[in-house]
Amino acid sequence: IRARHNKIKKGFEILPFSMFVLKNAFIVGAISLLAWQFSRFRGLPIIVIVLAVVVGILTFVTNRTVIGRYIYAVGGNARSAKLSGINADMVVFIVHVIMGALSGLAGMVFAGYMNSALPQAGQLFELDAIAAVFIGGASASGGVGTIIGAIVGGLVMGVINNGMSLMNIGADWQYVVKALVLLLAVFYDIYTRRKAGLA
Repeated sequence: IRARHNKIKKGFEILPFSMFVLKNAFIVGAISLLAWQFSRFRGLPIIVIVLAVVVGILTFVTNRTVIGRYIYAVGGNARSAKLSGINADMVVFIVHVIMGALSGLAGMVFAGYMNSALPQAGQLFELDAIAAVFIGGASASGGVGTIIGAIVGGLVMGVINNGMSLMNIGADWQYVVKALVLLLAVFYDIYTRRKAGLA
């Protein structure tokens, strides 16, 4: 509601009030239906709660804080960001710290899922992560992308993985398919940027 009020004050185009109410009612209904479905069985998995908290915090940081704007600025053009007075090295350091913390969290979640912690566990997961980010709308040149987009990309990669497992496709061919998906996402990004005159 606050964002809608700010857009009205600044003269931006907004949805009609009826559509705004309908959209929010749909979102609330979908969340309520999902919660009801989970409550019918074993309740809400703890990983869903952890994911929701992490996504909420990171979305707030990237969209509503100064450091979030700095991250986008440095990702888009580090040299210009430095010239505008942003401490680009510190921003990159902070991003790496956040990435390390999230990697540790992911490791704990995966170890809990597998009921074991092996040194070779999670090999080539980075391929899934990178493909998910590109599918979610991030750009190879940086400065573009959202947390929600990355989550959507992760869901797409999860569907692809489950589909290939159900089809009994071998692990080697699964990596080939994932690599092709990643290449297609990168080529699409390059094509759209060239078409828009940004490349």
